[in-house]
Formats: sequence, structure tokens, C-alpha cells
Amino acid sequence: MVTQLLIIGYAICTGFVVAGLIGSFFQLITNRPPNFDFAAGTMGALASGMAMCILAGPFIIMRHAIRGRRIERRPIGWLVASSTIAGMWSLFSGILMLNFYFIAMQ
Repeated sequence: MVTQLLIIGYAICTGFVVAGLIGSFFQLITNRPPNFDFAAGTMGALASGMAMCILAGPFIIMRHAIRGRRIERRPIGWLVASSTIAGMWSLFSGILMLNFYFIAMQ
């Protein structure tokens, strides 16, 4: 049981790290923060925008949740719900990234 919880925690941390790296890299390249609204003119831009949103989703959600709590004075429940959603999303993307890693290392 403890081993399974440690693996889940590791996957969540991996998902958050990947989301933060991709979100920060996107902001470095485009000079604007990542967001869920992406307008793409070509299929390549659409595919890369969707991949960025899928992998950087927890980063985007937490950035908006913390900003909403600080600036817009949203209730603490809003922050807890956003953190739960971002955590679950991070778990799934972390599992995906770890699977890609283990496949690449074989």
C-alpha cells in the first residue's frame, strides 16, 4: 500500500514538473503565458497547441487558481477544487510521461 502511494506521488510530481517545464518554455518562446485558448492557422500549429495544453494543463490551472485567489479574492474552495483537478490531471500526465520514459529506455 505504501509503495503504491509513493508511486502515485512520484507520478503526480513528474506531471507537475513536466507541466511547469512546458509552460515555462512556452512563455519563454512566445513571451506570453500559456493559456487554454489557442488560435492556430495551420494544422501543425493546432497540433502543437493542443499538445502544449494537454501537457501543461496543471500549470495553467494552478496559475489561474493562485491568481484568482490573490487578485480576484475567490474563496478558498475555488483554490482547493482547482488544486484537486490539477493534481489528478498531473497524475495522468505523469503516468503518461513515465510510460514514455520507460519505453524509451528499453
